[in-house]
Amino acid sequence: MLEHKKIQNLNDYFKELNLRREKGVYFYRINGYSDEIAAFIKTYYNETRKKGVVIEGRISNPTENNLAYYSEIMGFDFQMNKQFITEKLKKWLPRMNESQTENISEALYTALDSMRKSGKTDAMLKNAYIKFMCWLYYKFERIVSLLGGNCIPKILYEGNISNYELILISILSHAGCDVVLLQYNGDDAYLKADRDSALSYNLSIPDMKPFPKEYCIKMLREEMKQDADRERLYGSMPSIANCTNAWMTGKGIEDIKKEPALRGSDERFFYNCFLRINGVEDRNTYAQELHQMQQELKRSDRKIVIVNHNITKPNPEEITEIRRKGSYEKADQLIMDLAGNISSSFNIQLQRIIRKAFVDTVLFESQKGEQNLHRLINKAVYLLCWLKRYSAVLFKNWKMRDISCFIYLGGCKDDNEAMFMRFLARTPVDVVILCPNRNLKCCLDDKLLYEINYPENMEITEYPEDSSQTRIGTTAYHAERDLDNLLYHDTGIYRNQQYRKANVICLQTMYEEIRILWDQELKYRPSFSVTDDIVNIPVIFAKVSGVKDGLIVSYWDTVKELITEDTLVIKSVPYITSTDMNPMKPYVAEFYKNGKLKTGEIKNHPKYPYGILREEMQDFMLDRLGELIRRKAVKGIGENGTEYTVIAQVLNLPKEIVRLIQKFDFTKKNPKLIYINVTEKVISLEDTIVCTFLNLIGFDVLFFVPTGYQSVEKYFNKNMMEEHQVGEYKYDMQVPELSSFKPVNTRHTWREKFFKRG
Repeated sequence: MLEHKKIQNLNDYFKELNLRREKGVYFYRINGYSDEIAAFIKTYYNETRKKGVVIEGRISNPTENNLAYYSEIMGFDFQMNKQFITEKLKKWLPRMNESQTENISEALYTALDSMRKSGKTDAMLKNAYIKFMCWLYYKFERIVSLLGGNCIPKILYEGNISNYELILISILSHAGCDVVLLQYNGDDAYLKADRDSALSYNLSIPDMKPFPKEYCIKMLREEMKQDADRERLYGSMPSIANCTNAWMTGKGIEDIKKEPALRGSDERFFYNCFLRINGVEDRNTYAQELHQMQQELKRSDRKIVIVNHNITKPNPEEITEIRRKGSYEKADQLIMDLAGNISSSFNIQLQRIIRKAFVDTVLFESQKGEQNLHRLINKAVYLLCWLKRYSAVLFKNWKMRDISCFIYLGGCKDDNEAMFMRFLARTPVDVVILCPNRNLKCCLDDKLLYEINYPENMEITEYPEDSSQTRIGTTAYHAERDLDNLLYHDTGIYRNQQYRKANVICLQTMYEEIRILWDQELKYRPSFSVTDDIVNIPVIFAKVSGVKDGLIVSYWDTVKELITEDTLVIKSVPYITSTDMNPMKPYVAEFYKNGKLKTGEIKNHPKYPYGILREEMQDFMLDRLGELIRRKAVKGIGENGTEYTVIAQVLNLPKEIVRLIQKFDFTKKNPKLIYINVTEKVISLEDTIVCTFLNLIGFDVLFFVPTGYQSVEKYFNKNMMEEHQVGEYKYDMQVPELSSFKPVNTRHTWREKFFKRG
């Protein structure tokens, strides 16, 4: 029999018997956790699976079938003497040799004798003996024939051990078996069975803490399975790894220009950088520095890719070139399959580097919260498309120590771009992200990223690859830009055309308030605000029914007061009809597919009519067109094809409306539409579309309907406008010539009155 010995460190468990400091076995219970313990348990679990027994929870009591078989072979007789136990063990466990049988017999007899001395009856001893014999056969038979050898078998027990289990495992331990008890809830339960801690030692090492709540052998087994799966994902690992940024001096552009061969000499690494420079050090020389950097990289035969402001999304042709299966059940499956797209034409070492970077990147993406497989597939496909697109330059004729350069001016706009930057930074590429305008935030975050921050801001539209593109601002020019930022940033003062995007808020007002708000600048209206460079525009969208006090002259006086230089007045119903010529109608089927507005196809179409407008206004108009369709603001959208009529009409607005849109500044006075309907006619679908669209882009739209008829609501899908009932209904009225109409009481603003008085 072997005695329990103390370990000097956890690795003693894995030494063979003849190499141990003292000849003996180890029996420890572990009540706490640390990184060292976690690594030990993983290794010990692997060793136990090969030559030992893992017990997760209690050892089950012998079943009726177990006892029936035992009775058939052994009978139920019992004698409390060592000779009897030895003979029975020889018959019951014939694979044990004589020495093993002797050791188990002696240990078992000693344990039963101890129980007898503690007051157990003969019946209780017999029951314990049969239970131990069944456990030896059904649970531990695979290791009893290994006891006493130089290679020591092991037992790993998880949970709160019972008295009888502790006795049997102690028997096996003394017969030549190492034991580890994992006790996640501490030592209290154990000490009820072994009050003096006589049968095992309690492990105590520095920095122990409670086990993590989820920790268990099952979780460990899953982690090990995942580790094995990931080994298959990576395939053959590269013999070199990235040494990113460790060699840098913090000089930014000068570091980038440093020859790769001079960055480090360890053959196990390639030396690249992953750098983001926010702001500029000197606005007078910045563009020239960028141009010179590119020229020096070219002279060094470095491969360069330069991207301005956004990485163009993969097109359908690029996506279809990526080979993939129809579906995947797990992230590992899709990664392994899609990794097959990494070009076999690469140098074998480069191919392994790129595969590892791809696997690392997609695994990182898969571990983000609420990540589903469909989204992960899309991300991986984007990654492969961009790799194919740029690898022809970055890795052309690649050989060891080559470091190409990917320069991205403007910073990452979304997670996909950030993912691609993280991927490239783990390949033989210098990844340089330039953000000269610190107001435009780059969304990239990565533990490898090195950042340099300069205080100055500068707007630069394109990387100065050609010297003719290099534009250098004078000191006065930059001073003016600084003053511009001071005046127009969070001050309530706005420069002309400062903002490119807007949201519309429809105001609910009293009828009398319309005249007050109508000619105000938008910034003075209630609910005006600017959030994240988007202007929230408060607008009027209303119908005035009836004539106040029945006074027709005063009624037209009111209309006249509302006509400003930016007001379009419609007084003939309908304004546009379905039979009017519309050159865009034949093409609308190309512009709307699968429930999506194809803005790119619209802008690139030869018949597109708004290409002469400001670029930002074009984008805004198409965005609002899409919003009109998404809201289904006009009846029939998504039901009978009305969306195609909407697209055709919005792309064929009258010239006078287009001109009002072109000059619209979101922080100044907005354009207006006054629609007068004194007849019994219902306005056309096309008129409804135009009015709805103008409302969505920020026009004030006001209907005057003296008859009170439901003549303007027919094609609106819901009650979008506010209605004011102002007086009695009047019929058969004639619209006067408003351009020459003289109001009865001319009103003056307080400014006009003040200066006139002066």
